[in-house]
Amino acid sequence: MVIDRTGLAGFLRRRRETLQPEDVGLPRGQRRRTSGLRREEVAALCHMSSDYYSRLERERGPQPSEQMIASIAQGLHLSLDERDHLFRLAGHNPPTRGAASEHISPGLLRILDRLYDTPAEIVTELGETLRQTPLGVALTGDLTAYSGPARSLGYRWFTDPATRQLYDPDDHPFLTRMFVSGLRGVVTIRGADSRAAHLADLLLAQSAEFRQVWDDHEIGIRPHEVKHFIHPELGALELTCQALLDPSQSHHLLVYTAIPGSESYEKLQLLSVIGAQTIR
Repeated sequence: MVIDRTGLAGFLRRRRETLQPEDVGLPRGQRRRTSGLRREEVAALCHMSSDYYSRLERERGPQPSEQMIASIAQGLHLSLDERDHLFRLAGHNPPTRGAASEHISPGLLRILDRLYDTPAEIVTELGETLRQTPLGVALTGDLTAYSGPARSLGYRWFTDPATRQLYDPDDHPFLTRMFVSGLRGVVTIRGADSRAAHLADLLLAQSAEFRQVWDDHEIGIRPHEVKHFIHPELGALELTCQALLDPSQSHHLLVYTAIPGSESYEKLQLLSVIGAQTIR
């Protein structure tokens, strides 16, 4: 496929001018004259330089990679149809849809962007964190920084001992069974050639504990609504986890709250003061 520079530039400009700062979780400010988002704001949302993004809108620069286009599609809060259109304009075939897709729906992103004062994250069915609120990072560390199989919380549970330090030791036996049961369920649904099956094969080869629990063939073990975290500075936190499912993408928005007036509630108020920490 050949890049359509004129079509690409026009589409990007129109989408940028349509979005408002509050649509993407940005403050509006008092002296804003731009009708939509500024180029530098879009560039920051897409994790690229302002110069690179500006050249795309001016029909200049090299052909953007598929990874760069995916980042732009997410930063501009595009729907799946809009994402696919953007890929074709840039001269690429669109990625697959469904459970394997990591493109977060605009609706789910709009909700996440409004949770600035709450720990929250968007995860895949394999426990891969795609996006976190700042307080979510402060609670658990930047979980989007992992790559490869380690992006999956279930994989890290059995291969990285530091992962378990974030959770109350009394919950470890249950979480072990839950992660194995959950992965088995996804493998059954997605099939032997799926990423879930590949993840299971890796864990069977690397973890004796995983192999032992896998052989129990447990299925349907659901997460507890109340989570017990161990924060390195705040100590124990008891948080309620509410989940919102996007069925078309198999993504979950997880929101963590504490009972008002409780000790955990007071500790959550300190998270914004402590700031984000990378915990591995």
